[in-house]
Amino acid sequence: MSSPVRGPLSGVLVADFSRILAGPYATMMLADLGADVIKVEGPTGDDTRTWTPPVRQVAGTGVATYYLSLNRNKRSVLLDLREEADAKLGRELARRADVFVENFKTGGLARFGLDYQTVRAANPNVIYTSISGFGAGAGAHVPGYDLMVQAISGFMSLTGSPDGPPTRAGISVVDVLAGNNAAIGILAALRHRDATGEGQRIEVNLLSSALAGMVNQSSAYAAGGVVPYRMGNEHPSVYPYEPFRTADQEMIIAVANDGQFRNLCRVLGVPELADDPRFLRNGDRTVHRTELRPLLARRLRTRTSGEWFELLVAAGVPSGPINTLDGGFAMAQRFELDPIVGVGDGERAVPTTRNPIRLSATPVTYRNPPPLLDEHGPDIRAWLSR
Repeated sequence: MSSPVRGPLSGVLVADFSRILAGPYATMMLADLGADVIKVEGPTGDDTRTWTPPVRQVAGTGVATYYLSLNRNKRSVLLDLREEADAKLGRELARRADVFVENFKTGGLARFGLDYQTVRAANPNVIYTSISGFGAGAGAHVPGYDLMVQAISGFMSLTGSPDGPPTRAGISVVDVLAGNNAAIGILAALRHRDATGEGQRIEVNLLSSALAGMVNQSSAYAAGGVVPYRMGNEHPSVYPYEPFRTADQEMIIAVANDGQFRNLCRVLGVPELADDPRFLRNGDRTVHRTELRPLLARRLRTRTSGEWFELLVAAGVPSGPINTLDGGFAMAQRFELDPIVGVGDGERAVPTTRNPIRLSATPVTYRNPPPLLDEHGPDIRAWLSR
């Protein structure tokens, strides 16, 4: 079907029946690692094709940058599963696939013969991955969207100013967590299948991903019986670990141990603070943060964030300016991380954010731009019909 790809997942066929973010993010990660991902779309395509603005002109057509962010290295086929001929092709794709990924409502694929039991009967070695909002049990009927789960999980209660309202994260962070969890589960299942020949079912849900992703905050409740609360940009257990105003803008100081604090005090010209009993240990600093904060703030206002960044990083103190996104990309470029890579050629070329995984022997590849709706449909349908 496609030219050989050198990658750790080359030869792995993924039937991608997912849409929007969590599922497509997981399958794009697999595609970047060499898997052959066939993106199955209904007549109107993935919802994110219409999530605009912003848009990028690709081959004379305005395409949602949201869609472009999640679908490189895939091939698209339009299958209207309500039509038996297309449902039959969908079942044939599932029969041939190594990995099947879906995020339909629980039970929604059964009427097309694409539920786990039916697919497994035809393809016993399949790795069948379901992504839902709230699992396949009592929450199966509840639709799952990132903002809902940020609210329901308690995530929003931890985000925002202490005297302000609960606030959503600036990205669909729970979807990304769930997508990463799905990709990790798939890789583990592929390893198990390599060792035993057995396929299996993977279930990932947004609520569990959110609770696990809140790590120390979730542990505060699960292990300590403490319900955390909004602290704005402060950290409940570490200080100083928050923004400070400099001569030109705010920057982050993130001191995680006593040695870093001593270096901070030295660079700021107040070395005596490191020996003050109130600030000697991290626990002391956390308790006495309201006393320490103005002492640090007074010194930090004497230079710009850029000047402090150079001095503090040279001294081993974690810090950095609070950038807008263009500044973040510029910093990554400064550090030779090459954050933007081009995918495709000519009028189909699309700049895309680099995959964060670097492999020395089997590097990530950027083979194909995000596909147009049904771009590869004729070839895929012909292949499935043979």
